Amino acid sequence: MLAAWFRLKYPHIVLGALASSAPLLYFDDITPQNGYYSLVTKDFMDYSESCHNTIKDSWDEIDRAAAEADGLSNISKIFRTCKPLESASELKDYLESIYSVAAQYDRPPRYPVTIVCNGIDGGLKGTDFLGRIFSGIVALKGDRSCYDMENSSFPSETDDGWDWQAMGTVCSELVIPIGRGSNDTMFPAEPFDFNEYADSCKYSYGVNPRPHWITSYYGGHSIKVILRRFGSNIIFSNGLRDA
Repeated sequence: MLAAWFRLKYPHIVLGALASSAPLLYFDDITPQNGYYSLVTKDFMDYSESCHNTIKDSWDEIDRAAAEADGLSNISKIFRTCKPLESASELKDYLESIYSVAAQYDRPPRYPVTIVCNGIDGGLKGTDFLGRIFSGIVALKGDRSCYDMENSSFPSETDDGWDWQAMGTVCSELVIPIGRGSNDTMFPAEPFDFNEYADSCKYSYGVNPRPHWITSYYGGHSIKVILRRFGSNIIFSNGLRDA
């Protein structure tokens, strides 16, 4: 995004820009909130409908299993968590991260979506529902003695950069309203709540978000006009599989 905006703002200095993974329209209400998770869902659906359906149905199954007597303890054993789970949300957040990152970095030579789905689909015979989901984790992460639910699935350079960026820009300027509704993706409903987002930014970094700053400064609602007038020599290189 920064490369594209740099070219648009300073065309007399910047001859061209390569903008990979540049969601210029994911601000305000230009793009549906579920845009990101819809692409993640499509990646899984395109590779394996059975894998997609298993993931989609797994969230209710996790909640059901967790609500049973000793449910969290049993789930902790099934998924070999390094620490006993304190809530079903811990596991669901971990799985959500795995699936999202698998789609976002779905590139050769590994193709993580393929690895996860082959693991899940490979456990169809003789494996219970949660066992199939766990098979996807093992396929991606390897057969470990335990799995850390707090460990990010992002590559280390992405994780470090994101921490730095969050402190300076994500909370103050890059307010991307990513969310999802009921039954429109393979993930459970979690709509974007700006008030909750603002409270989190204020608590963590002492920053008040500016949700309309990007579209006011760089444009967005009239992006076709802007690109037609000033948008030459910008390559938007988004893959067909990455989210």
